[in-house]
Amino acid sequence: MELTERKLKILQAIISDYISTAEPVGSRTLSKKYQLGISPATIRNEMSDLEDLGFLTHPHTSAGRVPSDKAYRLYVNELMGNAEITPAEKQIIESQLRADVNELDKVIKNAARLLSNITNLASFVMTPSQEENRLDFVKFLPVDHNTVVLMIVAENGKISNTTLRLNVEYTDEALGVLSKNITYRFKGKTLSELVRQNIIETFQSDLTAMNKLEEFIMPDFMRTLEEMLDVNLYLDGLSNIFDLPEYSDIASARQFLRIFDDKDRLRRTILNRDDGVVVTIGDENKDEELQDYSLITATYSVDGQTVGKIGVIGPTRMRYGEITSIVKYLTDNLNDTFSLDSWKGEEVDEDKHI
Repeated sequence: MELTERKLKILQAIISDYISTAEPVGSRTLSKKYQLGISPATIRNEMSDLEDLGFLTHPHTSAGRVPSDKAYRLYVNELMGNAEITPAEKQIIESQLRADVNELDKVIKNAARLLSNITNLASFVMTPSQEENRLDFVKFLPVDHNTVVLMIVAENGKISNTTLRLNVEYTDEALGVLSKNITYRFKGKTLSELVRQNIIETFQSDLTAMNKLEEFIMPDFMRTLEEMLDVNLYLDGLSNIFDLPEYSDIASARQFLRIFDDKDRLRRTILNRDDGVVVTIGDENKDEELQDYSLITATYSVDGQTVGKIGVIGPTRMRYGEITSIVKYLTDNLNDTFSLDSWKGEEVDEDKHI
């Protein structure tokens, strides 16, 4: 059976209507709302053919039809076109991503929040393992007589701040020397190399470089390095699902939220997705727990180097064109935010990290 132009027109109308209303679509609805130029009886026959072709399903409780995963795939690939996001959405993305631009973690958390707010879906942003990232410099910033901030900056701009409470006396001069000493010894080494090496033993082997201040600080320095190697997954907007009819009952909502119980599993799923903008629909997802949902992800980078992925998860009844455009626009702005000219080339304002 051939998928004719008329069948495609009817299928596109059904998908658009169902995405908008979440109600099964009948021939009478199509005849009234869409100028298809054919009778309701002809529409019913075409809908029956589309069901036989696997593009529509027929809920037992309704005379209408709903799109299948196969229909959504055809829609994404051929029918939806490019949806332009609104000027207001563009302005929100462009302005709010620039906040705390010197701190990568804050920017990507903000990106997750922006994405969930604009799409009204659950969003996620993640950074992959930083094992091959290299140390740029270390800074100790005095706060008061027994408190300092340890700031570790990687070459890709990833910054980690840790507040340390000291039981030993220190001077600003001693902190400056220690900052320069650590930076000189380990600048350019990958974070994974620094963790594999026992830096504490390195300091202990050089008695001239060792004093009570360094002995106290180094364990915290190591813990901070290890934290920088973690794969971070930031989630936002999980409560948005309660506004969707698909999750109006407790059982459906609980099943959706169960996806996020095992974050390690979700991390692996996202990390294994291809780079670029990727849309997976229903049973296209390899993880069985995700086969009732759709995921849209995109890759973002710092200075052209892939850093992580950003995306949304929700029902297969998703505004694919609009949401794909939002994800892509936000990703493009993330890349611009982390570009050499607008971000890495700026001097770090140390006062912002205290």
